[in-house]
Amino acid sequence: MSEPLNEIDINSQLSEILTQVQSLNHRVADLEEKIKLLSDVDRYGKLQELLMSGQFKEADEETTRIILETVNKTRDNLKPDDMSKFPCSTLRVIDRLWRDYSQDRFGFSRQLGIYLEVGGNIDTLRSQDAQMIQKYGDRVGWRKDGQWQGDNYDNWDFSVSAPIGCFPARWWKSPYGLKMVNYCFTRLISCNLS
Repeated sequence: MSEPLNEIDINSQLSEILTQVQSLNHRVADLEEKIKLLSDVDRYGKLQELLMSGQFKEADEETTRIILETVNKTRDNLKPDDMSKFPCSTLRVIDRLWRDYSQDRFGFSRQLGIYLEVGGNIDTLRSQDAQMIQKYGDRVGWRKDGQWQGDNYDNWDFSVSAPIGCFPARWWKSPYGLKMVNYCFTRLISCNLS
């Protein structure tokens, strides 16, 4: 006859089961990304081709096109709330393509990781902490000498040597400014893109 499990044994088994479930969830998400990419060549094929050939500027513009098309908006009428509901599956596919074809230097998950590394978190996003976004911008090369470089976009380095996490970049520029950035990072967190 086996001995009854004590509380420590039960907690240990529950912890192990939770770890296995989390691992399975990641694997399922990974498979969903691959299936989505394979089944939606029309949507992601051009982005993949551009990234494969190292055309990062054009890929950045194509990323913006995909994002706007996904929510049926233009850059001028894309609102922060649209980003709070943006499909995680689309973000994951775009992220995977950028990471796969940039030697893991670019992509949404890289950007979110850097934001977290510079001290950002869900609380700094909720409070719309401008200093945290500035630190992030400094780190990824979007700011130089205390100035945002968006107006200088055509002169950026569009090679794999560009600062880690700087791409995709074009779609972040919005009439809503900091509010859009905060909503985007919040969505990346809720989609588990870290």
